[in-house]
Amino acid sequence: MDGDTLYSIGELARRTGLTVKTIRFYSDRGIVAPTDRSPAGYRLYSIDAVARLDLVRTLRELGLDLPTIRKVVDRELSLPEVAAAHAEALAVQIRVLRLRAAVLTAVAERGSTPEETEIMHRLAQLSEDERRRLIGDFLDAAFGGLDAPAFVGVMRSMTPELPGSPEAEQVQAWVELAEMSLDPGFRAVVRRMAEDQVAEQPQSGMTGPRRDIGATVRDQVGPALTAGIDPASPQADPIVAAFTAHYARLLGRPDDVELRRRLATRLESLNDPRRERYLQLLAVVNGWPAPESLAPVFDWSVQALRVRTPR
Repeated sequence: MDGDTLYSIGELARRTGLTVKTIRFYSDRGIVAPTDRSPAGYRLYSIDAVARLDLVRTLRELGLDLPTIRKVVDRELSLPEVAAAHAEALAVQIRVLRLRAAVLTAVAERGSTPEETEIMHRLAQLSEDERRRLIGDFLDAAFGGLDAPAFVGVMRSMTPELPGSPEAEQVQAWVELAEMSLDPGFRAVVRRMAEDQVAEQPQSGMTGPRRDIGATVRDQVGPALTAGIDPASPQADPIVAAFTAHYARLLGRPDDVELRRRLATRLESLNDPRRERYLQLLAVVNGWPAPESLAPVFDWSVQALRVRTPR
């Protein structure tokens, strides 16, 4: 092909890989206009039509509509501007599709009722401000009015931040987490844990930073679990003595039967599976590493306390 030669639709079709019907369609809409006509009235095109058709095909494959494509090839619109606008629109569509896919996957996996499906759909569609209000209400119910500066950091660490373009699993995690935050039973569990923590702090005569009992038990019992020590065995005695002594200092009370009963109840509360599930979901939503499960530690500790505490 050279610059002076004119080509029929059939020749353009062979050159571009498009069908004759498609080229005629574009030609009828003025996107690729003929340069001339043959004596028999057939349309003829210059070599420029090849490049134009290649561009049209690319833009169509990228999803642009024909009116926009015509303005681009006629240089009425800037291609970079059109591409940016189209990319933004696609990003919105992708986000909507991810939300829908996440809800449908959750419905399929959980065998949800129509009513539950409607709730999940609404939770998935919440705006960023609406999500913040929902979680803010949950955290206020759990920690509001409790005079403990440490809770400022706790509340921050318990706040989900769904990204602008979340993955399907993040949306699914957000929906389940939001459902949990609306559950009065779960709110009561978290509130009780917070009140227990507050009750432990002001009564202590300890100086310096105070370690939360859950963290102390984790550090004391973790090695015992790794070593395979039975919680009812004599080998467990010094481990139990260490964390009960810490709890006694924390409360400013003697390490007696009543304190150990109280500690067992406290650890059972911390071992509520809903608490752990919330933290797992939070990590998925925020893109954090999966948290370590403390259930084995608390199970061991409660069993060790119960076998050493007369009823």
